[in-house]
Amino acid sequence: MLPDADAVSRAAADLIGSAVRAGATTLGVATGSSPLGTYAELGRRVAAGGLSLAGCDAYLLDEYVGLGADHPQAYRCVIRRELVRRTDLGDGHVHGPHGDADDLDAEARRFEEEVRRARIGVQVLGIGSNGHLGFNEPGSPLDSLTRVVELTERTRADNARFFDRPEDVPRRVLTQGLGTILRAERLVLLALGERKADALAAALTGPVNPDCPASVLQCHPDVHVLADPGAARGLLDSPRRR
Repeated sequence: MLPDADAVSRAAADLIGSAVRAGATTLGVATGSSPLGTYAELGRRVAAGGLSLAGCDAYLLDEYVGLGADHPQAYRCVIRRELVRRTDLGDGHVHGPHGDADDLDAEARRFEEEVRRARIGVQVLGIGSNGHLGFNEPGSPLDSLTRVVELTERTRADNARFFDRPEDVPRRVLTQGLGTILRAERLVLLALGERKADALAAALTGPVNPDCPASVLQCHPDVHVLADPGAARGLLDSPRRR
């Protein structure tokens, strides 16, 4: 547990920076609100000359179906705004599934193979209030690969704050699967706020099962969980149940 969101961002930037300095050149990048402070911190470190992402490639965790790459809430656009423009990571080095592809299943297979070849060195993750990881909603197979997923109404409600109207939130996404995520060499999970407390406790102290997709983190050998006091509350209250 870390004292606040700023400390979480600094610790995450430390982990990413150490991986890059050790030779990692492939970064997995999540969106949502949790990683934004981390991307800002990486920008400060690049500006100060203590870090360079110029030799790196970044791979999106997921993308909304139906949004073009220039839509302000398309995740490719979010990463361009929050990470590329703050650092020396080249815009041409950001890779992701195309949510406006004509054949979404073929696009999922294409991106799955691209991620497999890339061999992600460090993957940044958030956790949903229902325990989703990426957009792998409860019930997702633990060995799932990149695919099209229908969002739950709870997830759409959680993401409505990013859109002008709740009905504008897309109903489907392309997401890396849980099995895809587990292939990354290092996982860095960020959890901020009390809304994430129950999900984080279930993920780390409960059984590994599809009801809590993030519980699959227990199967990875190099996971770093960075949580503020609100998100960690459930961990402090709950005995390990696995």
